Amino acid sequence: MPRKIYDIKPPKVARKIEKEIKTIVADDKKKRAPARRKKETRSIWWPVSTGILVVVLVVCTYLFFKLPKAEISIWPKVNISNFAQTIVADKSVDSINLTKAVIPAQYFQATKTSSQDFPATGSASNEGMASGTITVYNKFDPPTPFNFKAGTHFMSDSGKLFIAMQKVSIPAAKRSGGKIIPGSVQVKIQAVSSGTDYNIAPASFSIPGLQGTPYYYSIYASSASAMTGGYAGKVKKVTDDDIQGAKDILTKKTTADAVSALKSQISSDYVLLDNAVLSNVSSASTQAKSGTIAEDFNYQVTVQASALAFKKSDIEQFAKNYIISQLPNGETILDNSFKISYSATTVDVSGGKETLSLNFSSGAYQNIDKNSMALSLLGENENQIKQTIKSNLGDQVDNIKVSFWPFWVSSAPNRQSAVNVILKFK
Repeated sequence: MPRKIYDIKPPKVARKIEKEIKTIVADDKKKRAPARRKKETRSIWWPVSTGILVVVLVVCTYLFFKLPKAEISIWPKVNISNFAQTIVADKSVDSINLTKAVIPAQYFQATKTSSQDFPATGSASNEGMASGTITVYNKFDPPTPFNFKAGTHFMSDSGKLFIAMQKVSIPAAKRSGGKIIPGSVQVKIQAVSSGTDYNIAPASFSIPGLQGTPYYYSIYASSASAMTGGYAGKVKKVTDDDIQGAKDILTKKTTADAVSALKSQISSDYVLLDNAVLSNVSSASTQAKSGTIAEDFNYQVTVQASALAFKKSDIEQFAKNYIISQLPNGETILDNSFKISYSATTVDVSGGKETLSLNFSSGAYQNIDKNSMALSLLGENENQIKQTIKSNLGDQVDNIKVSFWPFWVSSAPNRQSAVNVILKFK
């Protein structure tokens, strides 16, 4: 049956067609939207990704040619040599002289004075005699002067006997208006025995020797002050052993102080051997004599210490210079194998010289120019490098180790700065 064709579609049909068209349009938008987003995203990141890729390729290319390094470790053969030498350290020289075997020495000096009180150990009986002054009177008539010798006895009214310490000359009395004025003189007297009993108060005195004569009552004496100084007992006194012991003790102490002061002047750069120190007692004395009564006494000592020292660097430099002078051409010493010991055989501190006995040793190896060696190894692989080194150094090498970096490198770079030659020692 033929289809009907409408010039004007009925409303129902028109709405159906419009709905179908909207559905087709919506589906088409959904299909197109992801494509546009993908196109937009691709347009933003594509230049960035391309730039990063180019940078990475450039860096990798640079590192590929710049990173390669070669490290060649060489263990030279080391020969140990021992030496013995006698040299002189002399304060009159100022530099090392290998030919004359002389190094400079330095003179040091320090002085210390010490004093100390020491107890007296001796003992003695001490008997102090009381003493004082009396006035002797002479009223004898007719007036007559009298003389008495030193040692004349005077007796106190308490019965204590004293003696005159000097000659006594008593002037004659004088008459005045029918009266007798006695002549008088002062005399020092001392008790005949020790002890405090003679420390008597002011008293009257007679002269026992005049007893029974007409002068006994005309010549007399009196004291205005008490007698003093009488005592008896044990006391300490200084002995010869005390003086010698004080000297020994103080000398030892002062010597130690002087040597300590001396060493404090010497820096750690110098070597001071024990037998290169000289100490001398300049003075040792005390005012106390043997037998002096005293509880203690003072002793004083002055000690002068002097020494010769030399610089450690000088003696080591002498030894190294000596070793170098004995090595064959082309060899050099291995510093960390260097050893030295020394002692003083004779020392003249005051003369400024000391003779030293040296024993020293060092390892030596064939000198290797690392720059020239590195230059000769450019572009060589491991076997070629070892062969080149052995050809140049022969049996002067104990071992060779070759290392390349990074892992893909199999031969030394053609840049000298990238080839590192290291000398190693067992």
